[in-house]
Amino acid sequence: MRPEQLRLYLVTDRGLSLGRDIEWVVSEAVRGGVTMVQLREKDIDTREFIALGLRLKELLTPLGVPLLINDRVDVALAIDADGVHIGQSDMPYDMARRLLGPDKIIGLSAECMEDVIAANAIDPDYVAISPVYGTPTKTDTAEPFGLEGLREAVKLSVHPTVAIGGMNEATAPAVLAIGVDGIAVVSAICSAPDPCLASSRLLF
Repeated sequence: MRPEQLRLYLVTDRGLSLGRDIEWVVSEAVRGGVTMVQLREKDIDTREFIALGLRLKELLTPLGVPLLINDRVDVALAIDADGVHIGQSDMPYDMARRLLGPDKIIGLSAECMEDVIAANAIDPDYVAISPVYGTPTKTDTAEPFGLEGLREAVKLSVHPTVAIGGMNEATAPAVLAIGVDGIAVVSAICSAPDPCLASSRLLF
């Protein structure tokens, strides 16, 4: 993985996509400049998850945009995705790496400074600092880092970093100025009337 691939990182959410096909939302977002896509699905069965992942992989591979699967290492293996993103309560990093091999991307959420420090002792491809701001997209997260907390986390981390939580056109400039490698966006793209235009406006 190249750190610049984290620049504008879309995390999908069908519930926020205004009833539109997620493939269309992703296609438009990539047309607007999205550089990485994470397929996050909590409410569909494994067979449907795999089918959707295969459709997105077919869309993204020719464009050189990596497709990561949230949490589900089995789905990532089944569709030969570019990698996975795992949280602190998901499969441990060392097990995920052993299953996926050395060439797949593995991202890891860090929900507090202790998580950032612990990640320095292992070798994920990037660390997602989460959440920077409170967000209705995810209500089970830890206390927000805020800008100063994010600044400290970026300084502490030996890995590329991506900021998630409350990322939108208004918040992105100050976050990117801190020195993160990218921002991960959910509702500001998925719920936008024009995901292509919304994505392009996030590329400061």
